[in-house]
Amino acid sequence: MFAHDLDHIFSSDGPLAAADPGYRPRQAQLEMARAIEEAIRDRATLIAEAGTGTGKTWAYLVPAFLSGAKVLVSTGTRNLQDQLFRRDLPRLRKALGLPVTVALLKGRGNYVCHYHLDRLQHDERALHSRTEVNQLRAIKVFADRSRTGDRSDLLEVPEDADIWSRVTSTRENCLGQECSHVKDCFVMKARRQAQEADLVVVNHALFMADLALREDGITDLLPAVDLVIFDEAHQLPDVATRFLGSSVSAHQLLDLGRSMEAAGLAYARESTNWTDAARAVETATRDLRLASAAVSRMPGQRATFYNIPEPEQFDAALDALINALDKAITLLGVVEEKHPDLAGVARSAREIRATLFQWSQPDREGKDALASTRNETGEAVRWVEHGTHHMRLHSAPLSVAKIFSRYRAKDQAWVMASATLSVHGDFGHFIRQLGLWEARTARWESPFDYPRQGLLFVPTGLPETSSRDFNERFAEMLVPLIEDCPGGVLVLCTTLRSVDHLAELLETHFEDLGIERLLLKQGDMSRRALLERFAKAGDAVLVGSASFWEGIDVPGDALTLVAIDKLPFAPPDDPVLEARLRVCRERGGNPFMEYQLPEAAIALKQGAGRLIRTERDWGVLLVADARMVEKRYGKLLWRGLPPFRRTRDLETARQFLSSGPDSSPSGVPDNASSAEHGAVSGL
Repeated sequence: MFAHDLDHIFSSDGPLAAADPGYRPRQAQLEMARAIEEAIRDRATLIAEAGTGTGKTWAYLVPAFLSGAKVLVSTGTRNLQDQLFRRDLPRLRKALGLPVTVALLKGRGNYVCHYHLDRLQHDERALHSRTEVNQLRAIKVFADRSRTGDRSDLLEVPEDADIWSRVTSTRENCLGQECSHVKDCFVMKARRQAQEADLVVVNHALFMADLALREDGITDLLPAVDLVIFDEAHQLPDVATRFLGSSVSAHQLLDLGRSMEAAGLAYARESTNWTDAARAVETATRDLRLASAAVSRMPGQRATFYNIPEPEQFDAALDALINALDKAITLLGVVEEKHPDLAGVARSAREIRATLFQWSQPDREGKDALASTRNETGEAVRWVEHGTHHMRLHSAPLSVAKIFSRYRAKDQAWVMASATLSVHGDFGHFIRQLGLWEARTARWESPFDYPRQGLLFVPTGLPETSSRDFNERFAEMLVPLIEDCPGGVLVLCTTLRSVDHLAELLETHFEDLGIERLLLKQGDMSRRALLERFAKAGDAVLVGSASFWEGIDVPGDALTLVAIDKLPFAPPDDPVLEARLRVCRERGGNPFMEYQLPEAAIALKQGAGRLIRTERDWGVLLVADARMVEKRYGKLLWRGLPPFRRTRDLETARQFLSSGPDSSPSGVPDNASSAEHGAVSGL
């Protein structure tokens, strides 16, 4: 690959421009592609932050295509994964005229399993409604006709429908080569295609699942590659923490008991009293749930291992559950060769038992029965989560840096790409989280004209965000902006409780004032359905939390106001965060500046990034949390945002929304003069 190849490809008369009439050369895109080409050539790690509109997808795909390397592209979501595979890759392959073969690979839970589908068809008791009867029929027709078995291709059955868990497999209940459907297995087909393809598209969850399995000595999930590209790389630390940890729920344990009873009665009835064996596991599970009931009254309905109320009672119940599993495993071990279902239940029982015992170590006196066999994930935090309908035991590593950085082979190149990897140009936080000490870093600003296209509004006069009447006052202040807004409004909250409360308040205001706008709320329907309705309406109001802070691309007037209620600091009752802050404090560090503030800055930048998606977009970014202006650390937050014009005056924001981006509203200075303007002196 040569530099002049990239110069030509990204030029105004190159193949990209010829294939797309709307293509325009961008210097930042070309520079990013050059930096990635160098990283591929040098087998290096590159952390690349590219502002919205840079065109980072082409910037990493073009050098990947030209390199001739075996490539793995890992995305943040399955939606982006599908978009790359079905739209971006075919377009680029056609534009460049290169015979690059591509494959799409997802976790096994995304593919219909012929074996479990067949079992469900013969077990009418497992269907919970007429809707599921119809869904099962549709899945059967789909499985017979589909070449991939990918459930995202079957639009008739929602991806979050409960029935999918019963017609897909898990690593524990997959029969592997013993399955009578192995020749038609969609998972096997997808993995074979991935082994043979030049470029494979996965998602972060699957990548981390592969990393976790390799720690256990299992290496048959992802193919060996020369280059790994992580798109939306800012998500990696959280995904790694989740997948390098473990979790066992009461639901899993009760399901294990039911599965053991069903398989035992069907294929080894005379061996033992399977009903009694199953009841022993179920009873021990319910006893553990009862012993941890007090956790439901604690902040966040969770407690770390060392803060569990009445720990002696809890420990005794956990020991009894492990003993019940031991007895079940012994019974299953005698008969598991009689039928694949028995073998699958036995594997699940061993997996759950091992996870529970690992969770119990070290004990409350510090003795660790697993000390000699632990891997290098280091210290972990353990906690119990207890709600009205669930009880779960979780474990997560305090740091994923050592294990993640060790995963890169010496002759492998890594590229980390995202619009939000640094805090005001400093990549230190991201580097420390993943242990990427030798990585190269580079930044490219967005080509958008933010001072003209957008306005940052931090209002005065609102109470502190911790005040009881904050939501009421925020909603009151938001209503006139919504009335002036010609397009859609996205309200981003930091908690689900605020989503419900704010939506309720806005609905009341709309009724009182006769405002006829579609009001959508997270939880009313699937995320995809909400976003489709929001974009189609053109002037709807959508109130959402965590999953709506990123991955939303609504260009044009369908989104002209993004309103953020509070700075997105992680809740202090999060067990992993609490433990990380404690460790930081113990080593003499400043946990707020080293961890909490960088995390909030990156999350805030993600939320702000929903507003301006193209050169034609415009609008107001409202942050209702005065700490961004009135606290000394606030400067680090707003300086990390795009260089919008800035104001603290409500009427100025209303005028901007009413008149549009070229109106030059009075009282809104450009960035160069903002410090001299009294109305915005805090910004």
